[in-house]
Amino acid sequence: MSGPSTAAGAEASLLAIETALREGGPAAAIDRLVADLDASGDYRALLDALLLKARHELGLSPITPASTSEIPEPLRSRYEERYVEAIRLVGSKHLAMGDIPTAWAYFRVIGETQPVALAIDEFRPDDDDPDRLGAVIEVAFNHGVHPRRGFELILEHYGTCSAITAFEGIPPHDESVRVACAERLIDRLHRDLCANVRADIASRGQPAPPEGSSLAEMIAGRDWLFAEDAYHIDVSHLASVVRMSVMAKDRLAIAKAADLAEYGRRLSPRLQYEGHPPFDRTYDDHWLYLHALLGEHIEEALALFRSRLGEPGNIGEDGDSAVPTLAAQVLVNLLARVGRLDEAIEVSSEYLAGLPDASLFCPTVAQLCQRARNPARLAEIARHRGDPVQYAIALLAMDV
Repeated sequence: MSGPSTAAGAEASLLAIETALREGGPAAAIDRLVADLDASGDYRALLDALLLKARHELGLSPITPASTSEIPEPLRSRYEERYVEAIRLVGSKHLAMGDIPTAWAYFRVIGETQPVALAIDEFRPDDDDPDRLGAVIEVAFNHGVHPRRGFELILEHYGTCSAITAFEGIPPHDESVRVACAERLIDRLHRDLCANVRADIASRGQPAPPEGSSLAEMIAGRDWLFAEDAYHIDVSHLASVVRMSVMAKDRLAIAKAADLAEYGRRLSPRLQYEGHPPFDRTYDDHWLYLHALLGEHIEEALALFRSRLGEPGNIGEDGDSAVPTLAAQVLVNLLARVGRLDEAIEVSSEYLAGLPDASLFCPTVAQLCQRARNPARLAEIARHRGDPVQYAIALLAMDV
């Protein structure tokens, strides 16, 4: 509520504007208005004052137009440029105050995310202000301004369960974001599980494993850690993180995920979640896949996932397949990541023909041929499929 001093201050500002108009003309009055609003921190009104300044300097009516379409060119374009500048300035002032959500309301209008993303990077939550934290997460993660940092804030302040739920909401096409978030979840769960296993060992009066020991090293020879269906972390979280770990790119994250899978293999069968093809055995199959990514057990892993392929199916016009293509995509990803590009091309051309590129979570056959530097093979595949677009792409690639 405004008090007498506020009212007195407003009256003084109005008198100052009148004086400036009388002594210096319209430009001086507007400059005084802009300065007063800036000094008082009334940035919403400052935006209107800046637009008034723009209209005056452009020779337009001081009254705000109902639509910029009423302004003739080229003045319209110049006024719209000034509008963007004013929005940017006011948004920046809110960022300087640390008000990220309000700043985003301005920058969103002009489609600029970088200033807000930089502010989110520097944002350090105050535990006494959970509402502000929630508002920043809303901008960062849900509005997509800085989803990686938003996800980190969810994981740090709301916990693993909320982070896993949030991860499911990341659009599939945002691969780099999904990879970064998966790797952060792997790191967090691995750290927590290591701490819990170490604490259990110590609580039983056993010598503590050396610092930096992996889960595999800590549980080796200690079957009693899993006696009577014992576990050391939420097993639903463990299963979820192991399943998403196949998208990890960082070698250390992959090694930690393999370590999590090794722990999962030791759990009582009653605590091991049912697998989803082609990872029929959740922990055993992921363990093998992840170790192949680390350059170990490659032939064994490829043999396993080849055995899950089944027979190639016919793809209908609606993109449906007579047999699941999930196993083929998993195998293509694995082959590509272990450097077996020629084999990946063959699996893709045999099992994924007819599927739209947008529906794939593995490289397309064209991308595989490009990586293999073999556009001639793409031309062969395209000719066989009767695909004129891919054929043209191949011919152009060969001509480069």
